[in-house]
Amino acid sequence: MEKRLIACGLLAGAVGAVLAFVFARLFAEPVIGRAIAFEDGRTEVAHAQGVHEHGVELFTRGVQGNAGLGFGVLIFGIAMGALFAVLFCVAYGRAGEPARVTAPRALSIRLAAGAFIAVYLVPFVKYPPNPPAVGQADTIAARSGWYLVMVLASVVLAVAAAWLARRLAARLGAPAAGLAAAGAYVVLVAVVMLVLPAVHETPEPMRDPAGAIVYPGFPADVLYDFRLVSLGTQLVLWVTIGLVFSTLAGRLLGERDGTARAASIAA
Repeated sequence: MEKRLIACGLLAGAVGAVLAFVFARLFAEPVIGRAIAFEDGRTEVAHAQGVHEHGVELFTRGVQGNAGLGFGVLIFGIAMGALFAVLFCVAYGRAGEPARVTAPRALSIRLAAGAFIAVYLVPFVKYPPNPPAVGQADTIAARSGWYLVMVLASVVLAVAAAWLARRLAARLGAPAAGLAAAGAYVVLVAVVMLVLPAVHETPEPMRDPAGAIVYPGFPADVLYDFRLVSLGTQLVLWVTIGLVFSTLAGRLLGERDGTARAASIAA
């Protein structure tokens, strides 16, 4: 049964990746194009000022925006779908018998919402994504490392909060236990965000030796639009995973329960 559920997760992740790619292709690519235009203009002004930066474009923008983006989103979506299915199997196995019979679909939706918050939304608050032309090449390793630390901390604290809610449920009741666990998660996440270093790399206006602005800083509206579209892309992915997996798992588990009941009646 677990293998079939993981297969459902892989399928849900693939479907979510396709829809997320379509969303990103329609809404993110125009924003990235504006960011690239800013970077090209800044490079021209820098060359005119006598500053030369050497870089090699390994892939064209067409390859990056189509095959590159699609392949990356597909791999990420399938991986998240598989991990989501494993998490569902663990949570479903720990649920009581009434919950296992009546709520596989509800459990899938709740897990998808929790995964979106813990895996993406919370790290997004601390380290929001940046479009091309924002960030320095020599700091990308450090920025990526701190982002992964934030993701790991958020996921670990989310799992700990779920464990705490189960421990407190018998004493406080499910609603109060859930609120207490959520409050503890928020507090601890806030502490982690305060401890981790901030990253401020948005390009400032370029000035000549006299201090006059020769090229403006990175447009705030482009930065806002890119981050909003990035958030929307992840939302599409996780909503699709939750809905598709809930449908597939609900049917699969419903068939299993129906077969088990028929076998018990026949016996």
